[in-house]
Amino acid sequence: MKFSRQTTLRAQATVVGVGVHSGLPVTLTLGPAPVDAGFVFVRTGLEGSDREVQATAEQVIATDLATVLGDRDGPLVSTAEHVLAALRGMGVDNAAIEIDGPEVPIMDGSAAAFIAAIEQAGIVTQPAQRRFIQVLKPISVKIGDSFGEIRPHANGFRAEVEIDFANPVIGRQSYAFDLNPERFRREVGRARTFGLMCDVARLWSAGYALGASFDNTVVFDDERLLNTEGLRYADECVRHKVLDVIGDLALAGLPLLGAYRSVRGGHKLNHAVLTALLADRTAWRVVEGEAVRRTTRPVAETGRGIVGGRIAAAYGPDVS
Repeated sequence: MKFSRQTTLRAQATVVGVGVHSGLPVTLTLGPAPVDAGFVFVRTGLEGSDREVQATAEQVIATDLATVLGDRDGPLVSTAEHVLAALRGMGVDNAAIEIDGPEVPIMDGSAAAFIAAIEQAGIVTQPAQRRFIQVLKPISVKIGDSFGEIRPHANGFRAEVEIDFANPVIGRQSYAFDLNPERFRREVGRARTFGLMCDVARLWSAGYALGASFDNTVVFDDERLLNTEGLRYADECVRHKVLDVIGDLALAGLPLLGAYRSVRGGHKLNHAVLTALLADRTAWRVVEGEAVRRTTRPVAETGRGIVGGRIAAAYGPDVS
């Protein structure tokens, strides 16, 4: 994959799972899209015609439990962050995302199923320069105890994430990650969503998270991890937060050249920092691939094959 060229998928690939809140079956199909299309969700199965929504920060209408995209007529796609993280993390620039329900299937709570679908479809270069949003000055946001900042960074995109839970089993964790497809697949893509048993039980009683189970959520009580199979990484919780950051910041519409730092953050903070950045036209500029190539490390080649991990339904509250 040439660093300087845009990419899309060679063919279509489909995943089937359940909606995290409804518990209902949903089918999602990733497919090719033209140059400069970005990521476009196509909602099928609606009364009348299909509806499209561009995966950009302007289309975000909620960030409480997940990232929700919509238009003037209401929400169209919920829990968009994991599939967007997979596309951005694997180096895809343009893709159509067809979905026949209001929620992206959460699968096993990570991006593994979407990574596998991307690898099944294949990635091809397109005859246009890849464009980036280059961060020119620091932009920061504070929401309560949460703090987020994006700043200039000479080498691609970097995420520095710290979580700090009162729950002693999770506690404080931090992880720094320089994005390229191979590292994304190996270190972040399989990190599952997580939560506390008391939070999941409260959501169940309120009629939410009906698709959640121990098969798709890493769940803790005050004393231990409740999943019998254990963790995929010792610091899986903070790695999943890095996954969410990559997906939420994919809503910039172009790959970012910058370093993002998050302390006790979540979807709301990620979105707030991104919108603050985009609102300040002195804080960023659009640059093309050849200019970037001279000052950044090349992106690793995308491999083939299926990523390990069971495909199932999932859920994860936005807590930190």
